[in-house]
Order: sequence, then structure tokens, then C-alpha cells
Amino acid sequence: MLQLINATTPLEDARAVLAQSYDLTFSDAVRRETEPVFERVRSKVPEIEWPFFAPLIFQINRLKKERDAIILAHNYQTPQIYHGVADIVGDSLQLAIEATRVTQQVIVQCGVHFMAETSKLLNPQKTVLIPDSRAGCSLASSITAEDVMAMRAQYPGVPVVTYVNTSAAVKAVTDVCCTSSNALQIVEAVPGDTVIMIPDQYLAQNTAKKTQKKIITWAGACEVHETFTAADIAELRAAYPSAKIIAHPECPPEVIDAVDYAGSTAGMINWVKTERPARVVMVTECSMSDNVASETTGVDFLRGCNICPHMKRINLENILWSLHTMTEEVTVPEEIIEPARLAVERMIEFSARRH
Repeated sequence: MLQLINATTPLEDARAVLAQSYDLTFSDAVRRETEPVFERVRSKVPEIEWPFFAPLIFQINRLKKERDAIILAHNYQTPQIYHGVADIVGDSLQLAIEATRVTQQVIVQCGVHFMAETSKLLNPQKTVLIPDSRAGCSLASSITAEDVMAMRAQYPGVPVVTYVNTSAAVKAVTDVCCTSSNALQIVEAVPGDTVIMIPDQYLAQNTAKKTQKKIITWAGACEVHETFTAADIAELRAAYPSAKIIAHPECPPEVIDAVDYAGSTAGMINWVKTERPARVVMVTECSMSDNVASETTGVDFLRGCNICPHMKRINLENILWSLHTMTEEVTVPEEIIEPARLAVERMIEFSARRH
């Protein structure tokens, strides 16, 4: 089976071009330059693998300056991306806010496709690249703009709050977006006592427990979080009785009811750094706990996670390839840019009101 580095290019062909264009040997200069990164990630990245990763990190950091590029990376990216080449890291809300402040002409989005679309909505005149456009999302693929319009027809006048984990086309027929970190705030801010909240059924159900408003849901779910159960939490409690267990609100309500804290990826990071439990299990994507562990001493991070196959499509090789070729550019149809952008900007505006 032919392996591809992105949606269109054979991996071996790309590797041959990169090897001709860049020195990808683990030289003394590369070793010295990347040593601080390795010291941070060495507990999660085997030393035997570092001679492969280090030259890629070195060349990406050099090339992004030449291209006037900035790298935005989600918290689910691998430690070598998160700590090695990312200029800005965060959850969906943080990345959306930071995208409005970008001064560089090129944005490389290390995340899934809807995140790159969001950056393009907020920067229509800039070049937005995603290293592999196949990096999708089970939530984003669970609903279409036509589905939203059908719900609007069924519930006329009811405001639509849409999770950012959706396509630009869906955002364009939405009143306002939300993320897991501001879902309750957005629901409370929109008018009326009934809200359509799509597409994540579990985020909607968990939000409904905290508001007096009636929430109409959609049957979407995150494939990373939907598989966790209350039985899983009970097993973790039995295995690690002294550990704190924290989870993402994309998990089913039975899971959220059983953990010590639930919050967005940024919320979980802040909780760990503030509470500093001796031991913690992060019920979310595996790279999340790896990244926090790499920058948090004195906390024992225990495994209780799932891997997002879509996030893992992004790697150092296709980041370098994307910057080298300036391919995999993200575009959004002209007719939906403005309405979709407004839905995201309303979310950012609502979020700013609490600060």
C-alpha cells in the first residue's frame, strides 16, 4: 500500500526531495540547538529516536522564519511538535483567539482541518497551511449545513450554538460558536430559554446539567472521548486509589459525574498546574498528558487515555514538507467566509466579557 506524506504526495518521494533540500543529519550543531527541547521531552521521546526528530525540528524552525510563518499547535499534538516547533499552543478557544493576533503572513496549523479553517476565517488574506488535509474529526463529519438548516426549520427562532469542531459551512449557518472551555458561558449569553447545541451530544448534555435552559442536542460524538465509561473510571480508581482523575466534557455524563474535575484541555492543564496532585490520570487524548508531563515536575501522570488518529496525521516530516512546498493550503468558499467568521468572532467576544 502506497504511503502518503499528506493527501496527495507519496511519502518516499517527499523524503527524497527533503533529503536533497535539507541537511537532515544529526550534526553537532543540530544536537546543540535542539538539546533544550530534548531535555524537556526526554521522558516521552526515546533517546534512540531523537537523531531522527532533531534535524527536522532544526530545519522547521529555520524555514518558518524564512517563510514568515507561525506554527499554531493544539494540545493533542505530539511532544516533539508541541515543545519542538510550535510557536503557540492551546485548546480550540486559545488557538482561535491567537489566530486573530497573528502578524506573520503564513499560518501552519498543527491540528485537524476545522482548526485550520477557523484560522483562515479569521485571516482570509493570509496563507493557512495544514500539513495533512486528511486530518479530519468525527464531530465535524457528523453534521452538515443542511442538517443545521433542518433543525432551524424544526425549531424556528431557537438560537444555534455550534461547537467549533465543525466545518466552516456549518459555522456559516450558526448564530455563535463555542468551545469546551466556554460552552456554558455561551449558552447563558444567547437569548431565550431554549438553545440548539450541536454537534457533540455529550458536551451538550454536560452543559445542560449546569443551566436552566433547555438544550436541544445532536447525535455527534468525539471518537476519542465517547468510548470512556463509568466502569473505566471505577477501574482507574481501583488501580490508582490515590490518584486524581480528570476528564474532558466530551466524555459521556456518567464519566464526568465520576471524576474529580472536568474541563477543556486548557482547563485540565491549569487544574494540574494549580492543584499539583501527586498522581493524576487525564481521561483524554494521550499526547495531552505527555505534553503536560514534560513541563510539570513533581506530578506522576498515569495512563488512562485514547489516541486521536486524526491529530496523529500531523508530524514533523509533513510540517517540513508543507513549509517547503507551501502546499496543502486551506481555502474556504467566499460565500461562507463572512457568516462563518461572524459566528467565531461572536464566540470570542462573549468569552472576553468574563475577563
